[in-house]
Amino acid sequence: MEAMKSIVYNERGDASVLHLVERAVPEPTTGELRIRIMVSGVNPTDWKTRHGLFGGDPGSTEFVPNQDGSGVVDAVGPGVNGFSVGDRVWIVLAAHDRPSSGTAQEFTVVPVERVFPLPDRASFDLGASIGVPAITAHRALTVAEDGPTRLHPGAFDGTTVLVAGGAGAVGNAAIQLARWAGATVIATVSSAAKAAYATAAGAHHVVNYRDVDVASQLRRLAPAGVDLIVEVAIDANLGLDLDVLRPKGTISSYAANADGAVTLNIRQNMGLNTRYQFVLLYTVGWDVIAAAATDINAAIEDSALVVGDSAGLPLHYFTLEQAADAHRAVESGVVGKVLIRVDARPGQQQRAIATNGGDGGN
Repeated sequence: MEAMKSIVYNERGDASVLHLVERAVPEPTTGELRIRIMVSGVNPTDWKTRHGLFGGDPGSTEFVPNQDGSGVVDAVGPGVNGFSVGDRVWIVLAAHDRPSSGTAQEFTVVPVERVFPLPDRASFDLGASIGVPAITAHRALTVAEDGPTRLHPGAFDGTTVLVAGGAGAVGNAAIQLARWAGATVIATVSSAAKAAYATAAGAHHVVNYRDVDVASQLRRLAPAGVDLIVEVAIDANLGLDLDVLRPKGTISSYAANADGAVTLNIRQNMGLNTRYQFVLLYTVGWDVIAAAATDINAAIEDSALVVGDSAGLPLHYFTLEQAADAHRAVESGVVGKVLIRVDARPGQQQRAIATNGGDGGN
């Protein structure tokens, strides 16, 4: 039987537990697709899972890391419609409840609902970058009580969106998607360098959250208050969020620092009629993910969602053999998107081999 290269781990721990092995190429069963992986995307959730921060003991199970990736349909299982061998696709949550299906390997088999067409204009690099970050951003943008549940041009007309952590992967996607949908976008960052990234992503205004007058700066930009906050660190930023949120505004929280504990001022929140929404893709439901993927693909078709230096999301490339270094880069907080070039045959990645900038067209 044909063998393939896979990155695996059998115990929780730091990136040193990752190692390269050869495994049999899996066969798809009913409702599944086999994908030849071109690029595997690395997200914070991947190293957090490896460390065991989400609980559970791997025991004797062999885990393949990484939830996101892009590639080409290699085999179609029984009962699958809408895909054919050779189709270009992107994948999200490949390893969720499927320890051996992560994208850090040459082939993976996943249920069809986790696979989406990759638009012709999109590179494999973009396809591997959009899964968890862009769908998280989409969910965070579409949960307001009086806001849109789907994104399209005009959906956010007259709306002001504040993106906390505008230089991160989720923040970058939130800026691009919100601007595509017509919002006035404000981003907060911690440095001039990160401000440049948020501006490149399309933020209309960028404010350093370390400034002593950050609240007054934001209030000048949005005198009536911001409508929606996409929040990366609610435990650190909640006080500022409530200072600048409009009545009946929404705070969408998708991450936190440390233990993530917050203390709520009940009277202040009652006065604002604050709406909180916490976002985790693992339990959000496949119908929500599918709707987000459709909107994300539409934004890609409109050239409104891109990656690379020009879009404020530098790309950092690693080989499959360097998977541990790729995980270390994400865990250390590198700014930009970390990608593993799984299929590095000539012509497959083109510019990805030569540069860490641009969209890495394929």
